[in-house]
Amino acid sequence: MTANENTLSIFALGGINEIGKNMYAIQYEDSIVIIDCGGKFPDESLLGIDLIIPDITYLEENQDKIRALIVTHGHEDHIGGIPYFLKKINVPIYATHFTLGLIELKLDEHRLKRDTKLIPIDSNSKLEFGEITASFFKVSHSIPDCLGIVFQTPEGNVVHTGDFKFDLTPANNQFADIHKMAEIGSQGVLVLISESTNAERTGLTPSERMVAGHMTEAFMKAQGKIFISTFASNVNRVQQVVDAAMKTNRKLALIGRSMVNVVSVAIERGYLTVPEGMLIEARDVDQLDPERVAILCTGSQGEPMAALARLASGNYRDVAIYPGDTVILAASPIPGNERDVSRIIDNLFQLGAKVIYGSGSSTGMHVSGHGYQEDLKLMLTLMKPTYFIPIHGEFRMLHHHRELAELVGVGKGNTFIIKNGDVVDIENGAARQTRKIPSGDTYVDGMGVGDIGEIVLRDRKQLSEDGMLVIVLTLSKTDRRIIQGPDTITRGFVYVKNSEDLLREVNSLVKKTVNDLQEENIRQWNVIKQNIKKTVGQYLFTQTKRKPMILPIIIEI
Repeated sequence: MTANENTLSIFALGGINEIGKNMYAIQYEDSIVIIDCGGKFPDESLLGIDLIIPDITYLEENQDKIRALIVTHGHEDHIGGIPYFLKKINVPIYATHFTLGLIELKLDEHRLKRDTKLIPIDSNSKLEFGEITASFFKVSHSIPDCLGIVFQTPEGNVVHTGDFKFDLTPANNQFADIHKMAEIGSQGVLVLISESTNAERTGLTPSERMVAGHMTEAFMKAQGKIFISTFASNVNRVQQVVDAAMKTNRKLALIGRSMVNVVSVAIERGYLTVPEGMLIEARDVDQLDPERVAILCTGSQGEPMAALARLASGNYRDVAIYPGDTVILAASPIPGNERDVSRIIDNLFQLGAKVIYGSGSSTGMHVSGHGYQEDLKLMLTLMKPTYFIPIHGEFRMLHHHRELAELVGVGKGNTFIIKNGDVVDIENGAARQTRKIPSGDTYVDGMGVGDIGEIVLRDRKQLSEDGMLVIVLTLSKTDRRIIQGPDTITRGFVYVKNSEDLLREVNSLVKKTVNDLQEENIRQWNVIKQNIKKTVGQYLFTQTKRKPMILPIIIEI
């Protein structure tokens, strides 16, 4: 089912029932405006996958209608998919000064900057895309230069909040446009699209300024080196680390590519103030007294190749953690990362470090950049929407956000909890959700984008769990009789020296299978291979309760 030409359509290609790869769009007549294009890091079930990005099949089919990509802020789950998107669809990108700096880093890496139109915007900008006009308002978050968007359409106003909280004392003095939000609400909001990350948490999100005092206190008490791990993009937190280092007369080293890159952009664009001479190279850390150095690194989410994980395992070349050093985790684990973070914390304790970790309320080292329930209710109250679409969260978070909306006056039945690919169509002021567009995950694996599917992932899973068995067999070209072999090679299945009897029996089964087929005058290679796999697989499962991948290789002479 397709919408009429004058229908206002809102849809999500990522960011619904998940944390990550945010991508949304609004469409009216022949104009499509995209909001954000993020990436998501894979969990341990997606073996070998580097990044997950949205499926943009619908956008490719309608790329002549796409007018712009507007980016609300510079977090990875909102900009991580941009290079891959631009390789298929080249459209102008609108973003704030700092966000553009982070996007440029990605485009440089993918050699796309020269061919991409990057247009700076701020909260006073106004853009026109056919019948859609976009204006903006400032919101507070854990990264500088964040915007919410107001789309004026013939059907009414649609507001996308971006990621936000209400911080009345922001560390960077970038105050949210609360009065402007109230004005937008007074003009009438047809649809509010709002993030739901912390919809389960009661109260108001604490101010970022709360962290500064705790950070400085920890620096003053610390003996030995100080290691701090946080999100590289949390420039406010980085500034607090810089300030604490300055007050305690410590030099600061940066470890991790993303940390070095983001800090350089923040300094260059005026969002981070670092005293001259404070920054040192990681290789120079050991030349200083331990009480005079701090190290700011990536890896607060337990990423196995990030700096903190390598430090915790003693595998970082230039710097080491010694007994008595202090390690501060100035971030809370994203859902799903808890086990990886716990493993790193255990390793840090084994190294003899003093580790400050845990939720922000217990340590004072972290506050969320996402609004709690009272923040979400305040946004809903300011906007007073007729219809509401909660986004950016798992299903339970969207459900809780719907309940909050109904508490503050959104009519029952006027909230749409959608899935990626669902379309909300609005015509003559009435909204409905009755159709879908193509959606899903696209996997990035090395240089490949979208070429890894479920079959390959299933094979990788089987290899990781039960290993593989390669059976090499040489057959006569004329009569398919065995000339040499079979030779069995195993990897990740059994230890060969302890399983010689098992592998001898496998070879005997292969010989019998081939000879039986030859007597039946069956000579097709694919039939021979299938029979070998079936016979050997059944035997191995009976003997070992394992299902290795079996690869028969037949050489014809």
